[in-house]
Amino acid sequence: MPRNQFQRMVFAFMTVVVTVHAYVFYSLYVVNGSTLMTVNGTNSVLGAIDKQGGVYMLGGFFPIWAVVLFEFCLAYLLELIMGSPCSFKLVQKVFDPKETHPVLFETAIICATVGLMCPAMSFLAAFLYYPYYEGFNILSLLANWIKMVCFNFPFAFFTQLFFIQPLIRKIFKLLFRKDIANREKYHAENKTEEALEEILVEDIEEETAATA
Repeated sequence: MPRNQFQRMVFAFMTVVVTVHAYVFYSLYVVNGSTLMTVNGTNSVLGAIDKQGGVYMLGGFFPIWAVVLFEFCLAYLLELIMGSPCSFKLVQKVFDPKETHPVLFETAIICATVGLMCPAMSFLAAFLYYPYYEGFNILSLLANWIKMVCFNFPFAFFTQLFFIQPLIRKIFKLLFRKDIANREKYHAENKTEEALEEILVEDIEEETAATA
């Protein structure tokens, strides 16, 4: 797990890079792929996107790379401001990180992050992909938001829990293996010192009891 601000920014950056690409693929191919091909009369999603002049966003059409870049900026800021810090605080209210198994604690953080980020990003997406050519209606916006949450939450939960986060944690450990090794060595030495102190205290107590 990240231990300082720089590591948190790197961890969030890697997470968002993978997540945004996965979501754009999921949205374009899985959720809207059939509709795009039917409306544009093509046999492929990419062909449909090219025919309509790009991906619809903010009332216009943009290339896929622009959509990915825009969503990445929003998701990265949201992850740094809300996702990472708030999910850790929420989990701390339920689990003590010193007494909880690391796997359980990390799983709880993933679940909390998905619970926060999925509705938040879906709400932003409801604005980005709202059909402004039909006029704007707040009730339609809220309905689209709920619809997106229903589509995105299962995908977010299972991909983050079983694919994205395990992959990012593996890469993170490779990038910061020296820092992690030094940290583990430091904790091991501290535990050894604490154990020696406990033994000395027990010996003193035994000697005191014997003398008495």
